[in-house]
Amino acid sequence: MTMGKIIFYEDRNFQGRSYETSNDCSDMSSYLSRCHSCKVESGCFMVYDRNNYMGNQYFVRRGEYSDYQRMGMSDCIKSCRMIPMHRGQFRMRIHEKENFGGQMHELMDDCDNMMDRYRMNECQSCNVMDGHWLMYEQPQYKGKMMYLRPGEYKSFRDMGMSGQRFMSMKRIMDSCY
Repeated sequence: MTMGKIIFYEDRNFQGRSYETSNDCSDMSSYLSRCHSCKVESGCFMVYDRNNYMGNQYFVRRGEYSDYQRMGMSDCIKSCRMIPMHRGQFRMRIHEKENFGGQMHELMDDCDNMMDRYRMNECQSCNVMDGHWLMYEQPQYKGKMMYLRPGEYKSFRDMGMSGQRFMSMKRIMDSCY
């Protein structure tokens, strides 16, 4: 299993003090007073603009990210999660309502438009059985995103995603690494 490596910088354009990690970090303020840019040397990560993996999320993979605001962050990067590589099948059940209610559909591949494919205009809970996924608020993998790893998600609202609708979802494949 390849480990990821990410370097965070206090200022835009990779300036100021830096902090390097290969692990999850729930609170960047332990290492940096602020975080305005990052470089991913290997692997994939999710970065968040609130502590404890909350708030706006952004998927980063190998490359340079010189300004947190271009990532759709409302505040600087406050926490990050390393996304482990997954080999094998992908499976997720999406539900129209919270607590796994309403229509249910099982996905094993990417879905660029939930409304077109399933006639579902709402997805408020899901169960990820296999693989790691990104959900997007707009069709065609656009807009705000949310990272999901295997587990049950009874209510996106309880995860700080109130008012958020998800209209497309994509597998995080090993080609991302």
